[in-house]
Amino acid sequence: MTDELFDVRGKVALVTGGTGGIGGMIARGFVRRGVRTYLVGRDPQKTTDVAAAVSGDDGDCRPLVADLADPAQVAALAAEFARHEERLHILVNNAGAVGPDSLDASTTQAWDDIMELNVRTPFQLVQGLLAPLRAAASVDDPARIVNIGSIGGLHVPNWEAHAYGASKAALHHLTRSLAKKLGHDSITVNAIAPGPFPTSMTSASAETVRKNVQTYIPLARAGEEHDMQGLVLFLSSRAGAYVNGVTIPLDGGYMAAL
Repeated sequence: MTDELFDVRGKVALVTGGTGGIGGMIARGFVRRGVRTYLVGRDPQKTTDVAAAVSGDDGDCRPLVADLADPAQVAALAAEFARHEERLHILVNNAGAVGPDSLDASTTQAWDDIMELNVRTPFQLVQGLLAPLRAAASVDDPARIVNIGSIGGLHVPNWEAHAYGASKAALHHLTRSLAKKLGHDSITVNAIAPGPFPTSMTSASAETVRKNVQTYIPLARAGEEHDMQGLVLFLSSRAGAYVNGVTIPLDGGYMAAL
């Protein structure tokens, strides 16, 4: 029974921003459990190399190249996916942007870049991929959309992150509104709000992050790959089929301790 509850073998997933960081963690977790995974990145060579490295005996990882900051490339990505697959069981909207975000230094372009990639792109991808998501959905085993938000969208940190925090809060709300709309199509929409996970987007080094979190995370450590994989696999499997419209902090208790 446990194996059936958490089994995702044979499903098809698309993970944006999958060439590193949290997206890479998620892609590796899917492939190891038999999910045919489409990994989306901007750089053709890197995306191809990472997909080849992730593929293995248990699963298949395939590269798709797109700069998701460009609406035309978002539409092209959805069309390209449809040429390969009729069904999409799991869409992970992970691609995101950070940038200079102080009140004094932030520019209109920096604000727009963050908002467009973090909010508009996930919405447009859902629009473009609705047909394969609906084709994969059933009442017993819905199709899944997992948006990667941030605890920065749940609270105001001690540093300036105005556009980033606003964009992630917007993504959390978009998650709820899409969940209400798509639940009738047997498609669940949930968000994960990670706390500190050492990645290339983290402003400090992995070692610095590990030392700092000991002072403000109740579990006294940063997030690790298996933590992210476990939650995404739960949301993507039969075990998470009745979870819809929620944002789950994955933060070792940080939000609870504020």
